[in-house]
Amino acid sequence: MMRFGKKRKLSPRFIRLYEIVERISPVVYRLDLPSELKKIYNVFHVSMVRRYIYDLSHVVPHSEIELQPNLMYSKEPVRILAREVKELRNKRIPLVKVLLHRHGSEEATREIEE
Repeated sequence: MMRFGKKRKLSPRFIRLYEIVERISPVVYRLDLPSELKKIYNVFHVSMVRRYIYDLSHVVPHSEIELQPNLMYSKEPVRILAREVKELRNKRIPLVKVLLHRHGSEEATREIEE
């Protein structure tokens, strides 16, 4: 996996898997990046990559997901699991924990109630 982007609080620090093409030195690797990342230099220090340990729970059968032609899928809410109100200094923000279609309860997301 490759470390990518700025370290913001909720931003993903690692993105998808890439194959190591070449070991340049004990601490430097060349990765096989897709064409959409062609502007990024494909040589990384070992601190920027993370070993991936295969886990069957990470594999999603493609029959469960209905992909659109542009390889996107829609997230449909099924039900609200919990409600809470977050209080800031002078604001109250109503939040809901939403269970999405074909997702487990551990993958439920918190969203602003409308």
